[in-house]
Amino acid sequence: MDIRNKANRIRLLNFSTPQMRAFHLSWFAFHICFFGWFGIAPLMAVVREDLSLTQTQIGNTIIASVAITVVVRLLIGVLCDRIGPRKTYTGLLMLGSIPVMGIGLANSFETFLLARLAIGAIGASFVITQYHTTMMFAPNVVGTANATSAGWGNLGGGTTQIVMPLIFAGMLMLGVNEALGWRLAMVVPGVVLFFTGIAYWLFTQDAPDGNFSELRARGELPPATGEHGAAQSFLAAAKDIRVWALFVVYGLCFGVELTINNIAAIYFFDKFDLTLATAGLIAGLFGLMNIFARTLGGVFSDLFAKQGGLKGRVRWLFIALLCEGIALVTFSQMHVLSLAIGIMLVFSLFVQMAEGATFGVVPFINKKALGAVAGIVGAGGNVGAVSAAFLFRSESLSYQQGLFYLGLTVLVLASCVLVVRFSDATEAEEASAYRDAVGKDTGAGALSLR
Repeated sequence: MDIRNKANRIRLLNFSTPQMRAFHLSWFAFHICFFGWFGIAPLMAVVREDLSLTQTQIGNTIIASVAITVVVRLLIGVLCDRIGPRKTYTGLLMLGSIPVMGIGLANSFETFLLARLAIGAIGASFVITQYHTTMMFAPNVVGTANATSAGWGNLGGGTTQIVMPLIFAGMLMLGVNEALGWRLAMVVPGVVLFFTGIAYWLFTQDAPDGNFSELRARGELPPATGEHGAAQSFLAAAKDIRVWALFVVYGLCFGVELTINNIAAIYFFDKFDLTLATAGLIAGLFGLMNIFARTLGGVFSDLFAKQGGLKGRVRWLFIALLCEGIALVTFSQMHVLSLAIGIMLVFSLFVQMAEGATFGVVPFINKKALGAVAGIVGAGGNVGAVSAAFLFRSESLSYQQGLFYLGLTVLVLASCVLVVRFSDATEAEEASAYRDAVGKDTGAGALSLR
């Protein structure tokens, strides 16, 4: 897929170009999807009492919230290739708002579990975000663009932990009881999701020169593939061992982040005997690191590429993963609140930089099947989250022990990065593309405010 006129700079305060409108709306849409996806997590202490849930049942709902996303992410990448990110994102946002608001109707473990399962589909928004920014930005800044849009989207995991308890408290101030309060609170992210879908349809386009349908009509893009072509695209990605190596790697970083988003508030609430609001605030700090941490992962990926090409990008990813594993093992051993918070922030920094580094590599694996590659790798994050959730559903294993074993797993499986290699021809081709993109720059830097 040869997309022309990609931007070689990220002008943060410029909303006039299609590249920057896609950038800002894609990260905001992902942010709001995170808000709906994990909106119930900081309220779980209240839900636990209302629905009389056990630790095993809570663990099952955590698994449900990320399990369905595996399947949807695999499908959504192929859908982006066929109809474009604009239509795909609009549909996901508007349809996804329904179960987010509908979770308030749950009155038992079974109905609550089904609601969290349905909500998990909006987690596929990540794939569309990465696909859309890849369509819009040149090789010299694509790592930074992907990391920043995803990072600011992941920031929703932090703001959710802080904002949802406040919305819940506001409901209580209106005179409703706790059982009704958490249900009404979930209507808020659902409504915002719906209107964000409308905005995405109105203000974005698929590529710098127009929507996919327009580009195909002008002969600037190959015709949309049918089911056979879509299957071929998916198989081409699935046959590449590097894709599955990155699938595992993304499970070790984004999968871990999803797990922490689900358990952090209740972990601090129980272990350090905090109030719901305080536990949510501390848990929110983990996600708030996304405001810059994932961007740093992408920036370093682009910088390593400047010196070492695609091998440099892979090398940086390996370093970030190792540091993440060490920090997670350390965090699991903290018994003093202040130390636990400090180490959690260090751990958060590296887990999010590893995510940015992963999608600094993804755009170069197979450009003809970009959506399929992004979908498979993105699904790896959710497979990682599902696998990790089994550590936290057992009554015989404490959350602290689960975190320790999770950290060891990251350290061992980080070696999967070594499988990701590129041919000399690909290295030379991408080095030339990088130099061409830099050559068109005006000297203001890859990331600027204007």
